[in-house]
Amino acid sequence: MNIRLLAGTAAIALLTACTTMDNTAMDLPGTAANNLPDVPQGTGIFAQPSTLPFHAPDFDAIQDTDYQPAIEQGIAIQLVEIERIANNPAPATFSNTIVETERTGQMLSRAYNPFSQEVGANTNDVLDAADSALSPQLAAMNDAIYLNPVLFARVKAVYDNRAAMTMTPEDAMLLETTYAEFVHNGALLDEAAQQELRQINTRISELETEFSQKLTAATSANAVVVDTREELAGLTEGQIATAASAAADRGVPGKFVLTLQNTTQQPLLTSLDNRDVRERLYKASINRTSSGGENDTTGIIREIVELRTRKAELFDTPDYATWQMYDRFAATPSRALDFMRQMVPALSATQEREAEVLNERIAQDGHNFTVQPWDWPYYAEKVRQERYSLDENAIKQYFVVDRVLEDGVFYMANKLYGLTFEKRDDIPVYHPDVTVYTVFDADGSELALFYFDPFQRDNKQGGAWMSNFVEQSHLLGDLPVVTNTQNIAPPAEGQPALASWDDVNTMFHEFGHALHGMFANQMYPSLSGTATARDWVEFPSQFHENFATVPEVLSNYAKHWETGETIPAELLSAIDRASKFDQGYALGETLTAALLDMEWHALAPGEAPADVMGFEAAALDRLGLKTDLVPPRYRTPYFRHIFSHGYDAGYYSYLWTEMLHHDAYSWVEANGGMTREVGDHIRATFLGQGHSKSYDVMYRDFTGREPRVEPMLEARGLLESE
Repeated sequence: MNIRLLAGTAAIALLTACTTMDNTAMDLPGTAANNLPDVPQGTGIFAQPSTLPFHAPDFDAIQDTDYQPAIEQGIAIQLVEIERIANNPAPATFSNTIVETERTGQMLSRAYNPFSQEVGANTNDVLDAADSALSPQLAAMNDAIYLNPVLFARVKAVYDNRAAMTMTPEDAMLLETTYAEFVHNGALLDEAAQQELRQINTRISELETEFSQKLTAATSANAVVVDTREELAGLTEGQIATAASAAADRGVPGKFVLTLQNTTQQPLLTSLDNRDVRERLYKASINRTSSGGENDTTGIIREIVELRTRKAELFDTPDYATWQMYDRFAATPSRALDFMRQMVPALSATQEREAEVLNERIAQDGHNFTVQPWDWPYYAEKVRQERYSLDENAIKQYFVVDRVLEDGVFYMANKLYGLTFEKRDDIPVYHPDVTVYTVFDADGSELALFYFDPFQRDNKQGGAWMSNFVEQSHLLGDLPVVTNTQNIAPPAEGQPALASWDDVNTMFHEFGHALHGMFANQMYPSLSGTATARDWVEFPSQFHENFATVPEVLSNYAKHWETGETIPAELLSAIDRASKFDQGYALGETLTAALLDMEWHALAPGEAPADVMGFEAAALDRLGLKTDLVPPRYRTPYFRHIFSHGYDAGYYSYLWTEMLHHDAYSWVEANGGMTREVGDHIRATFLGQGHSKSYDVMYRDFTGREPRVEPMLEARGLLESE
């Protein structure tokens, strides 16, 4: 079953695909088939596949007002397609039930995929209104499919007969995941519970959409206005020019605007000399959606948590996390929590030591205060520079965004996998910042189409992500059309677009996701590419971050934008040494966010708190970490991952997959490094496998062993004393 998470503002599992349903494949008797409803014909730009290469969306022809009616038509069409499958008078078979469902949803996919990307990366009032209107309709469609008793009876009949069937391994996986998804979505609940579940799902989808829209608006609205240039001491000329340009764009020329990014931590905190401005920036970040007003999200969160705990109760599970983690590699909340809690003692001690170091550094400057959360990044950067001769602004001069992509990321993909890339200007885009490339496989054949959208905008959600406009499937005859989206600070006029070291790693990370989609080689779209569990999908992306520092790759893209000089060896050495510095903060912010996520979703039915911020404070206090100085990467009121983007009870995945990727990369280092032979092995064992195999099998196929945590701890510098 082609079950996809729609990654707009409400993460809804849908049964969508990209070709017209082939009714002849249903094996219907002629007379009975005539009694089935006719599939409606779609109208408008999305009614037929795009005529562009790879069926890429024709953004030149798409109007914002086209999306909602097209998606609504797509919903209606898919419901009829599903009804025809459910009411097929022929006995249920794998072909006429499971495979036929994979073929449904042609128009919905074509319309929803570009809509989702525009809502995230280039939204406006028309798109936001459409998103609000569509979210409950999509949730209702999802329930209409999964809670259809006639359809489930056919699925169950095929599943119950599986031992007598001859299937490929991918067929068997499709059947297993299809049945499990129906059960997970309530197919075995009684009628009254199903009716309540429908109401819960519709309301949650509305709330998740509202949460995301409020957060995007608040992130823009809470940018900090600074009156004088002197208050920006410590920033580069380029950063000051960007702040001046942002002020002019917002109607306050002559002033300076410091925009917010999605996370608690703001990049400029490492550079701003003015402590009052640092404090203003930090507090604007943490209070953006929790200080009252039209963009406060705490009431929304309270209701979402109440509904999620009630959903857990309907399924007779002890908590929402247990219900949510049914298909994960980690499998249970206790396994994920045990993994994370192992790191707390060493991390707590590290945070204590680092706080002492920073307080000593503050005293050296003659100040009479102890480190606060708005001070930590600033003084950690001072110590980093003094210990390792590392200057983040100096480092940026070697990382021109286009060069990092083409001479770094693409170069790595060529050396490791034999891929080549051709930039093209004949593919319409949804924003002028976006560039498009055809990706060619090692044999010269066309593999995929790749879109890159690098720069921060006020109407763009924070963070970085990969998505598909078209998903690979042999059944449907589709090749992948993949996007990478980031939030790199845009350059001031006349200045080059420069990336921070964090931006560089994110580019390699997101391209790891892109490769996961490009190398998809599956029959069925619901098992294709990145259609995997949360605690597996981040593994290929994090794994590819390792190649950013391979000397051959780094020397090819890390060149000074003015002189062309390759990044000096001593700076590379400093980057490597400094990567293990300040781990109390770097690991702390991620681990704390992951544990906070679990605190929210380990609540038993009826335990949803009335006071959202009070619960967060108590939860953070229980963790045994210095959360007063090292706050979580996302605090509850702006934790988009878990209240809108489908990472609820899943943020631990970033740490879980970090463990996997460090262990996997240790295998690469032990087996020849970045070679074509290694690349072929990567592709054959996990990167091109989608969810055609179980996660533990794919990992063992690659490394020949179970994952080990030691390489992660070593990379973090937590085993240095040993």
